[in-house]
Amino acid sequence: VQLQASGGGEGQPGGSLRLSCAASGYSFRHFDIGWFRQAPGKEREGVACIRGSDGNTYYADSVKGRFTISRDSAKNMVYLQMNSLKPENAAVYYCATDFEPSCGTGSAWYRWDYWGQGTLVTVSS
Repeated sequence: VQLQASGGGEGQPGGSLRLSCAASGYSFRHFDIGWFRQAPGKEREGVACIRGSDGNTYYADSVKGRFTISRDSAKNMVYLQMNSLKPENAAVYYCATDFEPSCGTGSAWYRWDYWGQGTLVTVSS
């Protein structure tokens, strides 16, 4: 299993960024996949995820209405569209997948099985 996150960079408050995650080595569309982030000095936290069983999406309260997770099963890609960026959105963003149902269950981040390397998002004016 390999996950490759990309698309990070410098965003501006109120601006947008789109993260991408390329997945390989497993049956992508059957399993949960999500985005997580870790800001300096803070614990890693879940941002958004897609449930493999039915495609339902789940979001952290802090990003609802601003971030959108989507997947392209034909390309084995998952995306995170981040709009209306805020300075507190700055973090290293990771994509992860779990072979056990975790999306929407409240499962802790460390229970997810496989992780990408992370992509840095900064937000400054």
